[in-house]
Amino acid sequence: MFTVKPESLAIQRLLHWERSSPARIALSQPMGAGVVRDFTWGQVADEVRRMAAHLRAQGWPAGSKVAILSKNCAWWLMSDLAIWMAGHVSVGLYPTLAADTVAKILKHSEARACFIGKLDDWDTMRPGVPAELPCIAYPLSPPDVTSRNNADNWAAICARTAPLRPEHLSELTRSPDDLAALIYTSGTTGAPKGVMHSFGSFAWAMSTAQKRVPMNADDRMLSYLPLAHVVERVLVEHGWLHSGFRVYFAESLETFATDMQRARPTIFFSVPRLWMKFQQGVHQKLPPARLNFLLAIPVLGTLVGRKLLRAMGLDQCRFAAGGAAPMPMALLTWYQSIGLPVNEGYGLSENLAVSNLTLAGQNQMGSVGPPYPGVQVRIDAQTGEIQTLSGAQMMGYFKEPEMSRAALTDDGWLRTGDKGQVDVRGNLHITGRIKDLFKTSKGKYVAPAPIEERLALHDAVEACIVTGANLSQPLGILMLSAQAAQAAQVPAARTELEQSLEQHLKRVNTALDPHEQLACLILVTTPWTVDNDIVTPTFKVKRNRIEDVYAAQFEAWEASGRKVIWQTA
Repeated sequence: MFTVKPESLAIQRLLHWERSSPARIALSQPMGAGVVRDFTWGQVADEVRRMAAHLRAQGWPAGSKVAILSKNCAWWLMSDLAIWMAGHVSVGLYPTLAADTVAKILKHSEARACFIGKLDDWDTMRPGVPAELPCIAYPLSPPDVTSRNNADNWAAICARTAPLRPEHLSELTRSPDDLAALIYTSGTTGAPKGVMHSFGSFAWAMSTAQKRVPMNADDRMLSYLPLAHVVERVLVEHGWLHSGFRVYFAESLETFATDMQRARPTIFFSVPRLWMKFQQGVHQKLPPARLNFLLAIPVLGTLVGRKLLRAMGLDQCRFAAGGAAPMPMALLTWYQSIGLPVNEGYGLSENLAVSNLTLAGQNQMGSVGPPYPGVQVRIDAQTGEIQTLSGAQMMGYFKEPEMSRAALTDDGWLRTGDKGQVDVRGNLHITGRIKDLFKTSKGKYVAPAPIEERLALHDAVEACIVTGANLSQPLGILMLSAQAAQAAQVPAARTELEQSLEQHLKRVNTALDPHEQLACLILVTTPWTVDNDIVTPTFKVKRNRIEDVYAAQFEAWEASGRKVIWQTA
């Protein structure tokens, strides 16, 4: 039903660029101290061939799993390609996982080896990597990786290993049905699952995405969201292989603004929390009321918008997108007002994030647009669940046959677990998660997602969650932005913030049905981070962890009668 051209598969694309554009720069890797190392397509292919030869020499059975534990860098992409060229399957791990999760994924995936690269917290992750597991250190890996037993070094391997150059192209390439990668979900609840994807599903996803997000060799992308995440894997890695554009890598969180200026991406994807941080950075320097006044002035407003985009490094961006969580309409409107329309996409790890995307130039805010060409979307009449069918659909969950069967309907459609509606123009609207629904003590169900979208519109809110199963009314827990939390240390500013949020609560509740109205807002100043396991690596809040951390206080908060409460413990 869904077919792909052999020449569109990953390794075939690498060989195409090696042959047609060997001297063109493919990757730009910061090395620290202001030094940037560029790799041409010819150099990329040479190192991939050498590492593939090394992996083949290990004598593992075809299709063995090889893990990658690193922040984004040039060697992440090259090792992925080397794993594939050697006839094996890659397993990407988020570079922020706890040691226990690292150990579980390495064991569950049956990894034969692990590439280890740039990591900010290797000391806490290291116990999760078995000492007997062969490891290969990237040039930017922590210094002590190579001192481990069974550890080797990327540069040393490439120096001593002749590049893999079989006589027949078929000895290097892979077929569409071959398993290419295990993508472990970041998991807002429960343990991560290993989503299996073939070379064919990646190729189909990229050729389909290209129809709505045109890419070419002159484009530039900054790679900074984890490559273990499905969007970065498809949009950056496979977009790069498909189109031949240049990929720049971010050096660190501290240098991100500089990295943006260096790359000046023409295509840019970010999750809502980061789009919000960009906006908050602007508002710190230019208060919203003043900015809105300037933007409303003809000609001057356009110039102000361009200046803001230039400061963000987005003045040359021709296609911007958000996803992984709902984008508040007010945030989309704000970006449009400064001259950067942000398209909103929808998809899952299970369908390579290629399901729906708003169309450039169309007024589709509040939805995630129509399906990509070739993608079918339907709404289950009984549950309201969104279900999809496409050539990007997973092969199943690794070693989980029952879970794999449960993910599909009897006629083979993917159950997304999301609730939605399709409007008269064919645009999909996400209305919540089936499993996120909770029941109050009054027996009424509450869908938290739409309420959370309204709560997030306040400038002081960086992240939020609506919860309260078995309470008489739900409540909202708000993580304040760093700026708001700092300002609230001054008593007068604290009082002003409380009053503003109480008014915000009234506005939100006015738009809700009585059983949905929030009893109170809880203000949290301790950041929700990957390190404290409250958010995923793509900044989605883990609902089950919120329950673990705060549930003991729910009843007391509700009984207090106060509308705004500071969480101090």
